[in-house]
Amino acid sequence: MAYLDSLFRVSRPWRTRALFVIGCCLNLSSSTHAGQQYGVTQSEWHGYERLDFVVAGQPAILIVPHESAPSRPWVWRAEWFGDRHGPQVSLALLAEGWHLAYINASDRYGSPEAMRIFDAFYDHLITACTLDPRVVIEGFSRGGLYAVNFAANHPDRVAALYLDAPALDLRSWPGYDTPRWPAVVAHYGLTLEAADTAKFSPIHRLQPLLDADIPIIGVAGDADPVVPYDENLAVLKSIYEAGGGTIKVILKPGVGHHPHSLADPTPIVDFIRDHTTDLESRLPK
Repeated sequence: MAYLDSLFRVSRPWRTRALFVIGCCLNLSSSTHAGQQYGVTQSEWHGYERLDFVVAGQPAILIVPHESAPSRPWVWRAEWFGDRHGPQVSLALLAEGWHLAYINASDRYGSPEAMRIFDAFYDHLITACTLDPRVVIEGFSRGGLYAVNFAANHPDRVAALYLDAPALDLRSWPGYDTPRWPAVVAHYGLTLEAADTAKFSPIHRLQPLLDADIPIIGVAGDADPVVPYDENLAVLKSIYEAGGGTIKVILKPGVGHHPHSLADPTPIVDFIRDHTTDLESRLPK
């Protein structure tokens, strides 16, 4: 029997859960394809329920904890969902009752177009899914572009950032002297000439994060040839410390761009937990 149908035949808590699933994951285009019910495809990820659906025309994923923490907290993987790019922190938070979310806005380099997709996804998750209005964003590699730009646009929506080997300066990654550069410039609505002097990278947009005191934990290898630490996370650290921001950086000696995260994610999870305790205080009375 189909999973969602079976939920209505069991106890009230599970019927409530079914209504959450249906309400949260209805395909916003109102289309239902083979293998889907209620606009959502259900499967399993590391023993947790995985829901695949569509928002703003883009494939989206929500991983549901076995039992949600009271404030319905969530962590948002800005890029590179899956096992290859260090899921340790996501899994640890899932075990504590956090939801895990992802939407595919790839190859838009954190641009305004990508942010419109992110805005639609955020709005859907906090309204239809009733997740907490403030999210922790994981910015892995190029996901750093998305994470910081979203936080700069909406500092009131972000509880903390976890940046892992993050690209933060577009001139560093993908690089102004690479074949990707014309596409990057076009996504940001600039000409190649204007891009020579324009400061349009996320690394130039840190003041809103400082003003909102958004805590940041960063992890990187000091031998990263793809997204050099000295040109990205080290610059953010310097600016954030000078501005009085809350930041902790864990540097991995001799490590390149991979592997991401830490074998034992406890220091990262502890930082996130310590800096998001106010989520519980904002529960409806």
